[in-house]
Amino acid sequence: MALTVADVQKQIKHMMAFIEQEANEKVEEIDAKAEEEFNIEKGRLVQTQRVKIMEHYEKKEKQIDQHKKIQMSNLMNQARLKVLKARDDMITDLLHEARQRLAEVAKDPARYSVLLEGLVLQGFYQLLEPKVTIRCREQDVELVQAAVNKSIPIYQEAVKRSITVRIDQERFLSSNICGGIEMYNDNGKIKVLNTLESRLELMAQQMMPEIRVKLFGANPNRKFMD
Repeated sequence: MALTVADVQKQIKHMMAFIEQEANEKVEEIDAKAEEEFNIEKGRLVQTQRVKIMEHYEKKEKQIDQHKKIQMSNLMNQARLKVLKARDDMITDLLHEARQRLAEVAKDPARYSVLLEGLVLQGFYQLLEPKVTIRCREQDVELVQAAVNKSIPIYQEAVKRSITVRIDQERFLSSNICGGIEMYNDNGKIKVLNTLESRLELMAQQMMPEIRVKLFGANPNRKFMD
């Protein structure tokens, strides 16, 4: 039986409706898949950027911590240097005061004479030379000569040998020093420094650990005292 025009149009409409439905379903499937892929990619990008941001701020935090540590270390070092300088200044002031007191000793003839006798005799024993030359301040010549005259017999009796002593009258020690003497052997190659300043410096070096303990207390980080 032949189809009528109406039947053909109806079948065409039915086919078109079916095709349109399939197309809509395909579009919906494509949209759903695209949405899923978009969300996956978006999530991946967000996570990637999140990791980068976290790494960036972790790096910044480490840099800040490192900067704080360096700054704290610098401040502590500066504080230590200030403490050390203050201590050195205190010791310098202490030695300066000791030097001033030594200068006062030289102004007392009785005390200074006894001190010169000890310095001269000690110089004799250190040199152990038959001929020596002594240099002193110009204002001390008489006191030094008296100390020499008193010390020679003591020395000669102790070492059983003679000694000739000359006081240099051409080259005196500076009048700015506190006092004391310098002693030389005959050719001037061996020298004994027995000025009051040199004795003070030697004593200060020997007693510096004890002085520091007295002034600042024991250093807990120090294991050896020599």
